[in-house]
Amino acid sequence: MNCLRIAMFSFIPLLLPGCAATIDQGGLEQRTAQAIGRPVGQFSLSERSDETGGRIQYTATTRDGQVYRCHLYSATGFQRAVSFGQTPPSDAVCSAMAGNGKPAVTPPQGNTTGACNALLKAAKRC
Repeated sequence: MNCLRIAMFSFIPLLLPGCAATIDQGGLEQRTAQAIGRPVGQFSLSERSDETGGRIQYTATTRDGQVYRCHLYSATGFQRAVSFGQTPPSDAVCSAMAGNGKPAVTPPQGNTTGACNALLKAAKRC
């Protein structure tokens, strides 16, 4: 029985590194560029925090000073091993931030009729 316990606990250190996200900086930049509509090189990434489960939160700042708070999910090392490397990272989700750190409210685009429906009102876009 003691040998079984020793064997079980000897694998734990091997699994812990598998909890970190596996996306590299280039992949993070590509997904951020797609999310904010700017080419790679026109923004910088900072304040990255890797959370459990493969969630990565970070801030993207464009050259003209626009700030976005972003997150995405990347497979952990353990998830990649279990799926034989077939789990791709998610797309980045970014929100434009106003000067005080709250999401910026933008006017609706393409609303040429001037109509305002319940969804636009709830989103404070009209």
